[in-house]
Amino acid sequence: MMKTISPLSSFEQLKLLADPRRMEIVRLLMDAPATISQLGRTLGKHPAWVQHHIKALEAGRLVEIAETRITDGVTEKYYRAKADGFLIQEMILPQSKKPVLVFSGSHDLGLERLATRLARQMTLLSLPVGSLNGLVNLRQGLCHLSGAHILDENGQYNTITMRHLFPEHSVSLFTLAWRTQGLLFAPGNPKSIRHLFDLEREDVTFLNRNPGSGTRIWLEQELARIALPPSRIRGFENFVSTHSLAALAVLEGRADVSLGIQAAAHEHGLDFLPLFEERYDLAVSLASQPQLTPLLDDLQTSSFRHIIESLSGYNAAHSGEQISF
Repeated sequence: MMKTISPLSSFEQLKLLADPRRMEIVRLLMDAPATISQLGRTLGKHPAWVQHHIKALEAGRLVEIAETRITDGVTEKYYRAKADGFLIQEMILPQSKKPVLVFSGSHDLGLERLATRLARQMTLLSLPVGSLNGLVNLRQGLCHLSGAHILDENGQYNTITMRHLFPEHSVSLFTLAWRTQGLLFAPGNPKSIRHLFDLEREDVTFLNRNPGSGTRIWLEQELARIALPPSRIRGFENFVSTHSLAALAVLEGRADVSLGIQAAAHEHGLDFLPLFEERYDLAVSLASQPQLTPLLDDLQTSSFRHIIESLSGYNAAHSGEQISF
């Protein structure tokens, strides 16, 4: 008997599967039914962690209970994916008099300001999945524009990655801004964090960014350069998907330090140690470019640049410039 592939037609389901942890659970359950305890052992996670994601996937109609077994008086639920494979077929977007466009990529505070400025002209829906996953979504037609800051091996941003993913040049690349990234920690720097090497201290808990994000790609490259194994960093496996969530976690004491943009640290009243400056670009599908003309035009206005440069650590000198790749 042939196995089935089910098309996905819900934006909420796409959001669920954009999380690599939930994607991994679904892929395991496509292979064979499993209990929460079995999934925990396979993934090296506590059952409570697995249960949290199972509930979300169950609510999203991506997994279901396959059977319930009673062994030695203990009831165990076996979960399975609701299909043997999923096909991402289309996005469900609001019906509106103004264009509704989907952004998928690296989180950026400047882009949020831009979306607010253009709210009367277009609706911009955000799916923050990191730079690399966002560009993959753009290639697959799952969004209209993406944002990326991937440091290539030539020391430039995004160009090699763009050539690899879009050899047919079906997209254009525009600079939104340059921005400063570094370590975010509590006011007064209570743990006296001065360098990446401080992340390996036993009294320091780090919060990472999601796999495929430009921030994490930079960090992993830098740790390799200074010969600091990620396994020596407490909390390296834990991550959030935006700069704002990273700053909030540090503010609330759920982590001592994270890596993110200076503007997020400033907005949450955190101290900040600058480490590098990066170029953040917008990749726009050629098919969607006419609808995005107001956004691309606004990048070059003095009023937008004034707003961008009001964000701590942002430089708008090259905003709106098209990048050849």
